[in-house]
Amino acid sequence: MTEDKSARILVVEDEPKLAALLRDYLCAAGHEVLCLGDGLAVLPAVRAAMPDLILLDLMLPGRDGLEICRELRTFSDVPVMMITARVEEIDRLLGLDLGADDYICKPFSPREVVARARAILRRRPRPEGEAGLQLDEQAWKARFNQVELDLTPVEFRLLKTLNEHPGRVFSRDQLIDRLYSDHRVVTDRTVDSHVKNLRRKLEQAAPGQDPIQSIYGVGYKLQW
Repeated sequence: MTEDKSARILVVEDEPKLAALLRDYLCAAGHEVLCLGDGLAVLPAVRAAMPDLILLDLMLPGRDGLEICRELRTFSDVPVMMITARVEEIDRLLGLDLGADDYICKPFSPREVVARARAILRRRPRPEGEAGLQLDEQAWKARFNQVELDLTPVEFRLLKTLNEHPGRVFSRDQLIDRLYSDHRVVTDRTVDSHVKNLRRKLEQAAPGQDPIQSIYGVGYKLQW
């Protein structure tokens, strides 16, 4: 998913004026939008036609947003942005623990909602070949931009780990746990060295592209 491509967005909001406002801004950004105002209608609609993103109000008639999100996560990983007038910390944490990808409180700027939606959609895994990366875990081979990469086993595991969660930031300690199954003692500099080598090989296959981003003081993420 890229920000210049249309996404199918489900807006679940029982305030008609607010739902219409969100619909207008999202449509202006090039997206296809369906609005629902009844909590009982959400899951059947999702099962019938899976959207790319759901904007989900918490306070809904029929069924509340937390309950909807909880059941939704039993069969789908579609991104969810919760929208609510509740500002209590417990509600925010509970919403995210249930699998929400973001949370925004009323009143809000529709432009901010569109920007946050765009950020979430960027993190969605791309269809096979769109990102130019193919991983063959059985053969331990990787291709990027139709070029086979000469990766070490550690570099392959590093790329696989980052690619499984686009947009997620991994600390160096988290990467060490995933790269070395024998729990050897490895320094942060070793991880940095593997990232540097992997970046170089990706750059050779696709000049000008650097999908691995450094997050200062935290770690690394893959952002297509």
